[in-house]
Amino acid sequence: MNSILLIGYSGHAYVICDIFESIGRKVVGYCENEYKDYDPFELTYHGRELSKEGLAALKANDYFIAIGSGKIREIIQSKLTEKGVKAPTNALHTSAVIAASVQLGKGVMVAARATINPLAIIGDNVICNTGCVIEHENRIGDYSHVGPGAVLCGNVWIGRQSFIGANAVVKQGIKIGNNVTIGAGAVIIKDVPDNTVVVGNPQRVIRTV
Repeated sequence: MNSILLIGYSGHAYVICDIFESIGRKVVGYCENEYKDYDPFELTYHGRELSKEGLAALKANDYFIAIGSGKIREIIQSKLTEKGVKAPTNALHTSAVIAASVQLGKGVMVAARATINPLAIIGDNVICNTGCVIEHENRIGDYSHVGPGAVLCGNVWIGRQSFIGANAVVKQGIKIGNNVTIGAGAVIIKDVPDNTVVVGNPQRVIRTV
């Protein structure tokens, strides 16, 4: 089994390191724009991901894009694919509950105590953060992020690059578009169109982007 490199090395990456440790896999290095003086997991620096050294290291190992922003993850993944780098591995914590019928994409993070119930479909490079609940038949689009403690009831659909804030609740059957931000603690009882920022209980739109 290959060792693992991270792309990005800050707060979100520390969670990823812990996930891989939980399943007995070794993170050995990272790619970043610059060397990090703070190195809590004692990783080796391999330069930028698109540098000669970085690409060679990524092609020789498994890797994970450990960056919270969906837009940045997509940009990096697109460039790596153009350079012939294989798809990223998944980071699935041992305490997560993932039903056998769930479909997982590539480069998916499922953090500690997260639950994904039957027939859910999770796209590529999706973050399912600590303790979130993704109920039956949900569909989560590529590069989206379900925050800590968020609850998505059954048959919720979420588009690409959307963010569901910590402890938000989304009613069953709701459709959330692409590039949507749902604020922490919001309660979503109506569909949300693309490029919208929504907060509150009851939900209210505060801006479009």
